[in-house]
Amino acid sequence: MLGGLLVYPIYQLGLISFFEYTQAQVSGGEPTTFQGFGNYAELFGDPQFWQVLLATVLFAAACVVSTLAVGCALAVLLTRVRALPRLALMLAALGAWATPAVTGSTVWLFLFDPDFGPVNRMLGLGDHSWTYGRISAFFLVLLEVVWCSFPFVMVTVYAGIRAVPSEVLEAAALDGASQWRIWRSVLAPMLRPILVVVTIQSVIWDFKVFTQIYVMTNGGGIAGQNLVLNVYAYQQAFASSQYSLGSAIGVVMLLILLAVTLVYLRLLRRQGEEL
Repeated sequence: MLGGLLVYPIYQLGLISFFEYTQAQVSGGEPTTFQGFGNYAELFGDPQFWQVLLATVLFAAACVVSTLAVGCALAVLLTRVRALPRLALMLAALGAWATPAVTGSTVWLFLFDPDFGPVNRMLGLGDHSWTYGRISAFFLVLLEVVWCSFPFVMVTVYAGIRAVPSEVLEAAALDGASQWRIWRSVLAPMLRPILVVVTIQSVIWDFKVFTQIYVMTNGGGIAGQNLVLNVYAYQQAFASSQYSLGSAIGVVMLLILLAVTLVYLRLLRRQGEEL
């Protein structure tokens, strides 16, 4: 049953991508016709698709690296502070984690609002609009994505660090290793299976970002300058009623994520890691 629940939506997604399925077919005005790889040929021949794909890959990579850096740094910080600050930091992080994406996006939009936001006042930027420029809009969305994603990395890595025998860390400290050297040479290798899990999870989450882009850039920014694949698929499927083309984009996203995950796991197996 579980396999059916997982496989059937993917089967339907793939099936629709091979047919002509628009509003005319949904309303029954025209019959559904088999297109073969026609939708994929149309998709791969669209220059906008490649621009959006490149933007999605770069944006997801920036989000993953930033989330892992912030999450790991705060996980190490949790092992250095006393119980009360640690509890406060954990509660604050869990609060960010539990905040719905729509609410978090709205709050971050208010913080960077050109008229009423406190960030522009503190930085002396006047009425600068962060969502007008392409890079600044992506940067603003990145901040929100990292803010709501780092708690998962922080809590998971912190639990892994607590499982490391204290004698190992004390021996490294006695040998004169710096905190960075302890992390790079002792903690990171021992936490590699955990880091693999959080990295793959972050890649999947950040490659599929939809709500933050849609809410904070009003559906993809000016002239679609901030489109990512998920929002692009939504626009094709529901704004343009090209359901089959939207399904083809979904299939491409699925294949990319599967390929990234399999390649990463294969590389780790070659290094002798057990997952």
